[in-house]
Amino acid sequence: MKIIITGSLGHISKPLTQELVQKGHNVTVISSKAEKQEEIEALGATAAIGSVEDVDFLTATFTGADAVYTMVPPTNFFNPDFDLAAHCNIIGNNFAQAISKSGVKRVVHLSSIGAHMEKDSGLILAHRGVEVILNKLPDDVAITFMRPVGFYYNLLGFIPAIKNQGIIAANYGADELLVWVSPTDIAAAIVEEFETSLTGRKVRYVASDELTGHETARILGEAIGIPDLKWILVSDEERLRILESFGLNPQIAAGLVQMFASQHNGSLMEDYYRHKPVLGKVKTTDFAKEFAAVYNQK
Repeated sequence: MKIIITGSLGHISKPLTQELVQKGHNVTVISSKAEKQEEIEALGATAAIGSVEDVDFLTATFTGADAVYTMVPPTNFFNPDFDLAAHCNIIGNNFAQAISKSGVKRVVHLSSIGAHMEKDSGLILAHRGVEVILNKLPDDVAITFMRPVGFYYNLLGFIPAIKNQGIIAANYGADELLVWVSPTDIAAAIVEEFETSLTGRKVRYVASDELTGHETARILGEAIGIPDLKWILVSDEERLRILESFGLNPQIAAGLVQMFASQHNGSLMEDYYRHKPVLGKVKTTDFAKEFAAVYNQK
């Protein structure tokens, strides 16, 4: 199959590209950075240098492909003027136009846990908005919406607090069950979707491990030499204060707090538990080694 990958060589797109190439697929990777071309080609893929904000570029790149993997690229949450919802709306519409104009009939899109919610999910509403846009494509475009749970690497954001205060503090977690995922397991699931025939629409959740906040803290703490590391539950107001103190865009900070509040009250995870997937291979104990390496560098 000829498959187009967005997301350059990011956390998911790189292992996805590697596995697809190994399986003999013809892979083109879209990147906005010309300096990534050599690395992309070293993996056995073709580089397409351009922006997902350019509909003509996307259309030309998608044309002739059997399938495409779409995702909204990471953005700068510290930019005070950034509007995540507007950004996702633009990229989502660009994808939809390029898919329609190019004639692509198979799409796998990276969405998020909580995209089933119409309100009260904070930042996830932007991901839901992209799903809504892509769902307007004709029925003969088969789309899998990948909805991963919490990424392991988001735990790296707690390193400053661990070093300064010796705790993990958040408005979710502690005694409640948390669900984590590795980008490697997401990539493997995407490959399965590409290699499985589909008509219409499908939602697929992806997860690697399930354990409480306290269990997560214990595993990470043991890896960094703090075996009694605690996960402390704080109020929404306190978590917002902490995030804003880091210099986050106020709207982004508020959106994160609301997102995690919906996780804490259970609404974010409701649809996940209705369609619970088989857990992937990468466990929290595996990620803890990466966490410790980053912790010890800083």
